[in-house]
Amino acid sequence: MSDRAHRSGVVALLGRPNAGKSTLLNQILGEKLAIVTAKPQTTRSRILGIWNGENAQVLFLDTPGFHESQKPLNLALHDVVESVVEDCDAGVLLVDPLRGVDAGHVALAERFARAHKPLLLVATQCDRPAQAAIPWPPEKLAELATHQTSGVTGAGVEALLDQVVALLPEGPSFYGDDELTDRPVRFLVAELVREAAFESLEQELPYSLAVAVQSFDESDAAITRIRANLLVERKSQKGMVLGQGGSMIKRIGTAARLRIEELLGTRVHLELWVKIDPNWSKQPRKLRDLGYH
Repeated sequence: MSDRAHRSGVVALLGRPNAGKSTLLNQILGEKLAIVTAKPQTTRSRILGIWNGENAQVLFLDTPGFHESQKPLNLALHDVVESVVEDCDAGVLLVDPLRGVDAGHVALAERFARAHKPLLLVATQCDRPAQAAIPWPPEKLAELATHQTSGVTGAGVEALLDQVVALLPEGPSFYGDDELTDRPVRFLVAELVREAAFESLEQELPYSLAVAVQSFDESDAAITRIRANLLVERKSQKGMVLGQGGSMIKRIGTAARLRIEELLGTRVHLELWVKIDPNWSKQPRKLRDLGYH
């Protein structure tokens, strides 16, 4: 048994949309927790991932990509990032070197400095050959401790975890060794349905779509029965989600069901309906009900 002191704390994963935060979190945990798609702004809420090491427990918070927009949904996502920065013990700022850093990255680093909280700068997707020609670290953030990782291959992740743990205060675990997240299963199920929809639909439509789980029946040990609504804002969008002869909604449902079965470890009967709610993305209460808080 090691005689090192046990460390624990909250670490925020921060960055622009599609910086690789969710991919890295899933790689760290060794489990599919946060949804990942090629489309930006996939993450809409903070997702807590619990990592247990030999002498540490790290509560990683995956956050929505920070960006500038005055739409109510985007403002809600901005508030998520703001609250995470306030609550964390340390931060990991993920940057895609091919896209570089901008004023937003610099401003975030300055906020951590003012709060006297440590911040690591991490280059993602280091497995790409083109990245080798990019100077690292970027001059604008040269004062930060830096690291390079690949959320896909796992390269550099173990060394990053060692750095993260060293930044945390001594303290006990907050969760049991067998716990992966504080999010309810219904939320994770809704996220998997939304992931399948994001991957199947056109570029713009997914941002007008949300998923609300209406029922979750585990009374039959052999099969879990789930009913969920896909919320869209316009009648034309409903037709796109349904597809000709219901082909699209069947495609989404099949993909989502397989992922949910993997999550739950049981057979799943998934029933999806498409509902029109013109104001779901503009109502703070609805956003909270959907878990975007």
